[in-house]
Amino acid sequence: MTTTTLIDNGILNQHLIDPEICIRCNTCEATCPVGAITHDDTNYVVLADKCNGCMDCISPCPTGSIDNWRKVPVQQPYTIEAQFGWEELPAELPADVLAAASTQSGAGSGDVEDLSQAQAAIAAVAGISANTSSAAGVGEDVFRSAAYGASAPPWSAAHAYTNLHGPKNPMTATVVGNLNCTEAGFENETHHIVLDFGAMPFPVLEGQSIGIIPPGVDANGKPHVARQYSIASARNGERPGYNNAALTVKRVLEDHEGKAVRGVASNYVCDLKVGDKVQVIGPFGHSFLMPNHPRSHILMICTGTGSAPMRAMTEWRRRLRKSGKFDGGKLMLFFGARTPQELPYFGPLQSLPKDFIDNNFAFSRVTGQPKRYVQDMIRERAVDLMELLGDDNTHIYVCGLKSMEEGVVLALRDVVQQAGQDWEALGQKLKREGRLHLETY
Repeated sequence: MTTTTLIDNGILNQHLIDPEICIRCNTCEATCPVGAITHDDTNYVVLADKCNGCMDCISPCPTGSIDNWRKVPVQQPYTIEAQFGWEELPAELPADVLAAASTQSGAGSGDVEDLSQAQAAIAAVAGISANTSSAAGVGEDVFRSAAYGASAPPWSAAHAYTNLHGPKNPMTATVVGNLNCTEAGFENETHHIVLDFGAMPFPVLEGQSIGIIPPGVDANGKPHVARQYSIASARNGERPGYNNAALTVKRVLEDHEGKAVRGVASNYVCDLKVGDKVQVIGPFGHSFLMPNHPRSHILMICTGTGSAPMRAMTEWRRRLRKSGKFDGGKLMLFFGARTPQELPYFGPLQSLPKDFIDNNFAFSRVTGQPKRYVQDMIRERAVDLMELLGDDNTHIYVCGLKSMEEGVVLALRDVVQQAGQDWEALGQKLKREGRLHLETY
């Protein structure tokens, strides 16, 4: 199925995003290889003239909001402008309306003969370019890191509960902890937040995420949408045996271009006090889950707050090891930050036993030292990594800014190729078996 499918002359199956359950996490836009998804301050939408129907955006969406379709007359699709104004998806059009549209278009007359003509019709109505052949990456031999990311969880992963609470029925959690987990006195601070769910069932696993709804309204007078944060605690709670969970949240004070901006949700969360009440939705995520079988090895690669799921996985393994119920399986971590002071959990990570976890830190902004990134350290540890990559019990997790994803996967490819192995075959095997997971933003 392609995104905008010509079902019959005059009828299209238009791909739409549900604004009611979309949490604006940007996963779909970041994943799309051809730039067919865009957004404004309100909604995320699909550009029908650019989509090549690869379906890469479907699996990574944590809420399922991306997997929606409506049959519409080819001459009257829902425009991009209309979609930006939606608060909910429109109802399905009646069958008689669609039948009339098909008849009016001249069924069988060849008025709309193929998908490209259908997209041209959409472009005419929506006021956008119909140049489908110029979309980035279409027909080009380019390296796409997302092509190797698994959409299925490891075979031994625990069952994940998802979407228990949506934007229309959020649950209330209580803040029971808030501490700065980076070195004090630095502007780029990251907070470790602990939320308690009381008596309400809210089971979460390592690798899942939740959404927090900031109070108040945006510049357009609409309630703020939820922001997504990865779980940073083990499945049995930040405090074992309690119905709570931890998050890792960086206070946003500038955008990606370095311009001053105060992140609405991040500053709200970082300023929370013990006892404050928070509106929470989720949990989200069904594939970025850790394996449970004891011989599994976990290779973790992250930057910044991408450390949250890695901290969760490491803590669960630490608790199992302490209890004497887990023996085997290596942990290897590659963790990047600008400086040691900005690296979340730097102190606690250094105190973990060397025979428990193999830590590798890369810092890119240390005065007097060359810039080092996680991909540099991956190449430096090629021999040890190849031993892990050659083991079918190894699972790989990559989390952090989108800009690091391609460099990391390319580094893994280099390690494999330098060992005389076929990366394409191994990369596809890792994806097929749910062993290479990419979660970048």
